[in-house]
Amino acid sequence: MSDERPAFPARLLLAAAVALPGAYLGAADYLGLPHPHLPDPVAAAVFGLAIVGAAFVLSWAAEAAQVDVSAGVAIALLALVAVLPEYAVDLVFTFQAGQEFAQQGTCTPPPGQADPCSLALANMTGANRVLVGIGWPLVVLVAAIAVRRAKHDSESTHRGRVALPPVMSAEVVFLGIATLYSLSLPLRSSLTVVDGAVLVAIFAGYVWRLSKAPVEKPHLLGVAAWVGERARASRRWWVTGMFAFAGLVILATAEHFATRLVQTGTGLGVDEFLLVQWVAPLSSESPELIVACLYAARLAASQSLGTLLSSKVNQWTLLVGTMPVVFALSSGGWHGLPLDDHQRLELLVTAAQSLFAISLLTDLALTTAGAVTLFALFAAQFTASIVLPAETNRFVVLGLSALYAGLAIAQLVRRRHRALRTARDGLLTPLPRLAERP
Repeated sequence: MSDERPAFPARLLLAAAVALPGAYLGAADYLGLPHPHLPDPVAAAVFGLAIVGAAFVLSWAAEAAQVDVSAGVAIALLALVAVLPEYAVDLVFTFQAGQEFAQQGTCTPPPGQADPCSLALANMTGANRVLVGIGWPLVVLVAAIAVRRAKHDSESTHRGRVALPPVMSAEVVFLGIATLYSLSLPLRSSLTVVDGAVLVAIFAGYVWRLSKAPVEKPHLLGVAAWVGERARASRRWWVTGMFAFAGLVILATAEHFATRLVQTGTGLGVDEFLLVQWVAPLSSESPELIVACLYAARLAASQSLGTLLSSKVNQWTLLVGTMPVVFALSSGGWHGLPLDDHQRLELLVTAAQSLFAISLLTDLALTTAGAVTLFALFAAQFTASIVLPAETNRFVVLGLSALYAGLAIAQLVRRRHRALRTARDGLLTPLPRLAERP
């Protein structure tokens, strides 16, 4: 921590002030309180600013939390709160799909309407691909710019790569386990509660593993330093309050932000499925992307990539695992979330992308070449989904899935010794011992 006790940070008040208007509008809509009815573009801007303000509060809380818990646990908690918008948006779609299934006995919609089950899966798979295809490369770009401006290499960013500390091998390994299981999902006719139980169990194992990490004295600046230097009881109240504030703001605004963006796009004549698959995830992923960029800009690239890696673990285990549970509850039975051919293809390319991303991190670093490849492949599929007919895009998705898988296998074979060491470290090596490695 810094040597001098910082004054009360005005930036904390500013971030809260930016977040409150959107939080009130969202909460008032849910609670039936009086509020102005804004045009969709204006409302989306207000809700977006609220999410930005909450993201700043969230990043400061996560940094200050490292005084009392390990950095890995703090990053995992940050990722869990930051990913709340995606949980809120996707579980709303899943709940609506379950209600439609309960009424109709099928997910087949009336003519002219989108399939609610398809929308739920589209949002989830789109969010996962956005996180890896845009978020991870963005971290490398922002970190490189920050290092260049600072005119020196940071500990975690040098020679065109963002390195993770050895203790983060746990994140890589548990994401790998979840990814291997997810490769079986495209073979199913539905996403069941059993699948949910397996994925939630993987998430629980991940959290348990992180709880064994040692607590290290962090170097805090600004708002985080002010909070971190409070007395122990006061500090914990501040950290808890900031996490709670950010989480409530995100929950109050996330669905509204995504909905208003989708409505704005629909008014411009854009296809609803594409809006749900790409625009809504971009908006719901914004808190974690903003937090990651804040870390990268402060030359904390390992924490930046670690945040997005932890978010990916969250989304690929806990989020996917809760979807069939929410669907079962809303449909009034133990029905699995139905998967048609198109949805199975979406799951296939998402799982294949995740496998390739894991193969790039077997040596606990993301290189510029790896980041560019991730972005280029994502951009190719994104462009194809917009400009090509559905039948043609089907072959593009199959081709990209095969390419992702082929590249992943090649990487894993080439780095097999390092991959085995990372797997052993992530599962078995005591985390205090990993924390001592340079």
